[in-house]
Amino acid sequence: MTRRSGSADLPLHGGYVPKWLADRMTRLGVVIAQAVILHYGRDEFLRRLSHPFWFQSFGAVMGMDWHSSGITTSVLGALKRGLKPLHGELGLTVCGGRGKHSRRTPGELTQAGERVGFDGAALARASRLVAKVDSAAVQDGFDLYLHGFVVADDGHWVVVQQGMNGARKQARRYHWLSEGLKSFVNEPHAAIEGRSQGNIVNLTDRRAAASRGKQIELLATLGPDGIARELAAIGASATAPMASDVAPAPQPELPFLVMPAHHEVRASDIHLRRLHGNLAAAAERGAADFPELLLTPGVGARTVRALALVAEVVHGAPCRFSDPARFSLAHGGKDRHPFPVPLKVYDETIRVLKSAMQSAKLGQDEQLSALARLDRESRRLERAASGPSVEAFIAQERQASPDYDGRSVFGWERELVSVAKGGGGAR
Repeated sequence: MTRRSGSADLPLHGGYVPKWLADRMTRLGVVIAQAVILHYGRDEFLRRLSHPFWFQSFGAVMGMDWHSSGITTSVLGALKRGLKPLHGELGLTVCGGRGKHSRRTPGELTQAGERVGFDGAALARASRLVAKVDSAAVQDGFDLYLHGFVVADDGHWVVVQQGMNGARKQARRYHWLSEGLKSFVNEPHAAIEGRSQGNIVNLTDRRAAASRGKQIELLATLGPDGIARELAAIGASATAPMASDVAPAPQPELPFLVMPAHHEVRASDIHLRRLHGNLAAAAERGAADFPELLLTPGVGARTVRALALVAEVVHGAPCRFSDPARFSLAHGGKDRHPFPVPLKVYDETIRVLKSAMQSAKLGQDEQLSALARLDRESRRLERAASGPSVEAFIAQERQASPDYDGRSVFGWERELVSVAKGGGGAR
């Protein structure tokens, strides 16, 4: 059944994703998608995309700003670019996007339907309805500006769309899943990301069925002009609430993820025991499962640590993604938080995963099995593992960043360090 699985606040961030990162996000995002589909099936990948916590962790492990609204745009963009040439293999199409691209979604779905064989016109209608529900039926103060529609060749789909509240500098992401969807107007959401920002008019709540019916009845009897006159009259004669008024029953509380406004990753953002499990598993399994990586001094061992977090994105249970910030410790962030993106590590991660997928296609799944063992070992060891504090880990990564070809939107880390040592004051 569809359900609201949680909510979160996402700070609105401007800026852009530089090409050197966007290209890598595309390659890493696609190979993670391939791994999930190979192990668990295409429907499971759609379910993952409909899970707001997993989606945020997925973006964080790819080096995007770990807490910001930009993850939504960049992840959907990476998948749209990367999955298109693999349609014959994976049977997935990504439509829509941000701004003008969102308005092209119905046309893209119709074209995809003609090409693949599903009912593109029906899905185009679904796309419009989804957008209307989250922009009109759920009036929560957020204006939609992004709409992404991921559809499988069998017609199953997931929608990820996002709205903004400029006054509060907040974004809210909405997730829809076709699996189990029976109605577009009666509690249809798979998940909504966004902490309560005040009163919400939610006409998709099952308790609003009578209200929806009355609205249709009023429209039929009074017409738009008559409704406008009635509203004006009500506004002119508004009085204090009567004592007989009964407050509506509160909506059930849902678990929600609050993505903080601060840019830096703090210890409070990370489940330390899980991090120590990741590090311990990388140390224990590295020599046995990734010996070729360890021949690369320094970077190889660091790559195994990144792979431990990637393996969790592929294999982890939903409860494992309550701290998306932890996944930013794999490949840093483009804005230098928690540290610059270590391109040598990132490229090695992609190379190992692509090699594992290519071998698996030939029936040799030892490398992919090694990633699964890495994830299992993380969970086993976290109960007793110890390790550095979050602050110490980040400090170590920043210090080693020039050796890892660290890069951010501010430039190459080795050049920034050189300028700083020369008194230029780089950040």
